[in-house]
Amino acid sequence: MNLEGSEQEPKFTLPVDSEHKSTEFKIQSIAKPHMLAFHLSWFSFFACFVSSFAAAPLVPIIRENLNLTATDIGNAGVASVSGAVFARIAMGTACDLFGPRLASASLILLTSPAVYFTSIIHSPTGFLLVRFFTGFSLATFVSTQFWMSSMFSTNVVGRANGFSGGWGNLGGGATQLIMPLVFSLIQDFGSTKFTAWRIAFFIPAFLQTMTAFLILIFGQDLPDGNFHGLKKKGEKPKDELSKVVYHGVLNYRGWILALTYGYCFGVELTVDNIIAEYFYDKFNLKLHTAGIIAASFGLANVFSRPGGGIISDLMAKRFGMRGRLWCLWICQTLAGIFCVILGLVGSLSVSVVVMIIFSVFVQAACGMTFGIVPFVSRRSLGVISGMTGGGGNVGAVLTQLIFFKGSRFSKERGITLMGVMIIICTLPLCLIYFPQWGGMFFGPSSKNVTEEDYYLAEWNSKEKEKGSHNGSLKFADNSRSERGRKLDISTRPSEDMTPPPSHV
Repeated sequence: MNLEGSEQEPKFTLPVDSEHKSTEFKIQSIAKPHMLAFHLSWFSFFACFVSSFAAAPLVPIIRENLNLTATDIGNAGVASVSGAVFARIAMGTACDLFGPRLASASLILLTSPAVYFTSIIHSPTGFLLVRFFTGFSLATFVSTQFWMSSMFSTNVVGRANGFSGGWGNLGGGATQLIMPLVFSLIQDFGSTKFTAWRIAFFIPAFLQTMTAFLILIFGQDLPDGNFHGLKKKGEKPKDELSKVVYHGVLNYRGWILALTYGYCFGVELTVDNIIAEYFYDKFNLKLHTAGIIAASFGLANVFSRPGGGIISDLMAKRFGMRGRLWCLWICQTLAGIFCVILGLVGSLSVSVVVMIIFSVFVQAACGMTFGIVPFVSRRSLGVISGMTGGGGNVGAVLTQLIFFKGSRFSKERGITLMGVMIIICTLPLCLIYFPQWGGMFFGPSSKNVTEEDYYLAEWNSKEKEKGSHNGSLKFADNSRSERGRKLDISTRPSEDMTPPPSHV
């Protein structure tokens, strides 16, 4: 079904569906508005990631300057990811109501000062506070995924989310290279090491600030325009905050994805915080060498998370939503197994190889997760994205508090136990079930539930009379691809305005 008029087709460089979402993903393109939004989103998230983890590779220098204990470092690591827990949930709601452009740019500008202030701290408390407030910027991940889900159609949304999130997460690996290099260059110009690390923080701070202005100047919320303009024209209905939150919070699928994401992305955040210090201390490496090894973990995002999104899309093309669920469970479980092995091996070369394999699986699982998220709810997409993204930070906080705070566990032991947690917390994926598509172990409902039934259940009869549900109606039609080739797609439901059955 194509609901767009022929006179609108030349408006877009890329082919689009009935919601004007692009049905192609051309990474080399900067075509407005779809691909330009992609490049703005991943680069801004990349900058925020660099800022949030800029301290990690310099911890051996910073701990000497500020007299940090192991507990201080552990607390600061927890603080760096805990701030974004509620920020991500709030970001999801802000995206639903105001659009990803204003939501992300505002947060980036609000958190930039904390990065600048890192250069003037003189105590463990100051170190904890700047890492805490800088970490809020990681909530831009939610706006990134919301933006991509608003710009790209169901057949390519997995790879769009995978590339934007993965290339953004590259910041976690890039900062392991960037900050030691910048630190060394500043030292070469004559600064002492305790002055050089402070000056180095102006680089990520400036980069982060710049991306906010790029988004405001060149970004666009939706294929047809920005939220404010579309609402003013009456082309996008104004939604109620309470109902957006209500339909998101009551969808149990979002909570399960929040849990499982806590043990793929949450683990990735944890490793970003501890891996450089782990190799530096265990194998007596130079700071620069430890940074290069640690960087390889994050830099795997160049292909691993995007690869997860692509695999999710390919599995959906053949097996539908059930294929997306199965590939996520398999990939994340393998990540847990390799994480266990990483904590057990004692050779430097073997540790590096196992770490890289582990990084590929855990990051691919992140991409696969957001191949599923866009289908959980159409009306509350931002809330579900925020819940899932926030779950990633909760997982990071809990993991660091339990396994890497203080001296209760050695880092080797903590890594092994973290792997066990990954395997256990991935099991609930088998509970996710879509009545129109099925789940891991069961097929679609015998009650012939359609995509329209599922997505229109989020709107009441009065809202339908106003036409508020039209976006969900288009999305339902476009999401038929989640049936996969094996399911019968010959039946097309009538597009009346009657309320969906109560069992959805």
